[in-house]
Amino acid sequence: MSDKPVTLAAVTGAHGVAGEVRLKLFGEGVDALKPHKRFNEGALTLVKIRSDNKGGAIARFAEVMDRTSAEQLRGTALSVSREVLPDLEEDEFYFSDLIDLAVVTEAGEPVGRVCAVENYGATDIIEIEKADGAKFMVPLTKQAVPGWDDARLTLNADFVD
Repeated sequence: MSDKPVTLAAVTGAHGVAGEVRLKLFGEGVDALKPHKRFNEGALTLVKIRSDNKGGAIARFAEVMDRTSAEQLRGTALSVSREVLPDLEEDEFYFSDLIDLAVVTEAGEPVGRVCAVENYGATDIIEIEKADGAKFMVPLTKQAVPGWDDARLTLNADFVD
């Protein structure tokens, strides 16, 4: 879809006192991160990673020596270059492909922008932020979201909050 990096996880905080960090995972689990040793254009080097048994992970990076350094990474997205990832099948996409896309109705009326993509088990959910800062969520189904491209996501007007 584009050549922008793909975010696979985000640091949610420090874990312990030795510089490990807690990760929120955006992909297929901890095993999807294991093949990648360098993140954020080489700024972070993964030394080890393990599951936290809660759907996240605990990781150690070579550049992080203590809890203070680990805490400073809170909120940091961990991204890799798209070319190091496997090719996508038809109808597959990376959540990061949708983030920041302009959202319009099928009639072309502006709605806002995609600010998050979540999955709570039933289906993918997109969160849309309107120009006034108000946010609402919509299921990522063909009925609600007929389609998207590199520039915008089209939303069925019946789902605009």
